[in-house]
Amino acid sequence: MELNVIDLSGDREERQERVRARKASGENIRMWSEVTVNTGSGTGAGTHAGQRDVPSARRRVSVSPPNMPSGRRPVTAPGRGPVSGVRPAPQRGQMSGRRPAPAPQRNSAARRSRPVRAAEPDPYERPASRRSRAAQVRARQERLRRKRIRRRKQMAARFTVLICLVGVIGLSLFFLVRLFTGREEPQRTVNAFREMPKTGETSKEDENTGKPFITEDFLTVNEYSRPGEALEAVNNIFVHYTANRGTSAAQNRSYFENLATTGETSASAHFIIGYDGEIIQCVPLDEIAYAVMGRNYDSISIECCYLQEDGSFTDRTYQSLIRLCGWLLKEYGLTPQDMRRHYDEGGKKCPLYFTEHVEEWERFKQDLDKYMAEQDSV
Repeated sequence: MELNVIDLSGDREERQERVRARKASGENIRMWSEVTVNTGSGTGAGTHAGQRDVPSARRRVSVSPPNMPSGRRPVTAPGRGPVSGVRPAPQRGQMSGRRPAPAPQRNSAARRSRPVRAAEPDPYERPASRRSRAAQVRARQERLRRKRIRRRKQMAARFTVLICLVGVIGLSLFFLVRLFTGREEPQRTVNAFREMPKTGETSKEDENTGKPFITEDFLTVNEYSRPGEALEAVNNIFVHYTANRGTSAAQNRSYFENLATTGETSASAHFIIGYDGEIIQCVPLDEIAYAVMGRNYDSISIECCYLQEDGSFTDRTYQSLIRLCGWLLKEYGLTPQDMRRHYDEGGKKCPLYFTEHVEEWERFKQDLDKYMAEQDSV
């Protein structure tokens, strides 16, 4: 198809006349005109983004016929009004000869697919990472605390079981020893024992035998102070001191009696001499007393009270000890050399004064020998 081009550069009326003549002939017409556009320096009319500044010139514009499709606005030539069928010059920000891009349609699907903007964090709220880290620390500390508590309970339970086992083993050994070391009551020797008064009675002093004044207050039979076992023989006589300064013979006798209730230890003696010289018999002479470990079955023991810090005896205690030991040695056919300190059997400092002053112990035996010689001469 041929296109006839009409020169529209003349007068407006002449230009219109030419257009009407062509339209009347029914030919396809493409009209063009030269429109003067002021494109001076700066951003003037007719310029758009990206177009360089050029001096004023005549620009050729394509013009459509009057029956052009709807939707296109006529272009207004500068100084001449609107031109029918002339394509508008590109606006700023648009490319020459291109239509503007259609605006995006906003539908519900686009809105749903659009990412949601996160809420701004609270400056006073601790971040989740820090909260989780702190919670982990607290949980770890709690686990360690519970572990320590469990360990302590386990140690306490083990210690309790160990103590119970030791106690059971100790009791078993004790009863086994008592079972296998029990002895039958031996036959008494001729001079071994004299018939003693009943409990609570007082034996008078016998001038013929040299027996001193003795108050018999026997202990109750129990496993801690008076086991009731027979005394096999008497080979030695042991001297002790109470190790409790200022206490009387009656008080020490009560201590031995109370051991049956408390059970804190095993201790007793056949005789107790007070610091006033009184003599109390706690255990019969045909039974053992818990006085010297390893020698209880062949000896007699005498406890002495004292008032001085060095353990020395009063004169009354000393004289009563001489008379009692002299009578016992005579009854069992022994000599002063058969006297013993508790210290001589086991190394315990008892009696304290005779242990730290050996010369006084030797003097005691000399005084005892002299007393027995005088008794024999009477």
